[in-house]
Amino acid sequence: QVQVVESGGGLVQHGGSLTLSCVTSGFTMEDYAMGWFRQAPGKDREFVAHISWTGGRTYYADSVKGRFTIARDNAKNTLYLQMNSLKPEDTAVYYCAAGPKYADWTISEYNYWGQGTQVTVSS
Repeated sequence: QVQVVESGGGLVQHGGSLTLSCVTSGFTMEDYAMGWFRQAPGKDREFVAHISWTGGRTYYADSVKGRFTIARDNAKNTLYLQMNSLKPEDTAVYYCAAGPKYADWTISEYNYWGQGTQVTVSS
């Protein structure tokens, strides 16, 4: 049974930091590209960050570039998102997702999704 479980969300002040984690099971994570996405109230889900199945390539949305870092530990079946210099506009539910090796920033390419973790940044 495939499981994707995010954690680490919470309430943080403007300029603060949070680290999200995503633990996977039921599939071989090292064979999958991984991504973080987010959805703010009243908005569509959007791409945040991607890491290739090898871990050798990463992509970021322009809105988070230089502030967020995606990383993976295949031995622990865990994906991370380090978020620094948080802004109120980063407030959203953050989702972890797994996709085939060719997956990049395109939401529809991802097969397995978690339930999300809420991140709220106060001004």
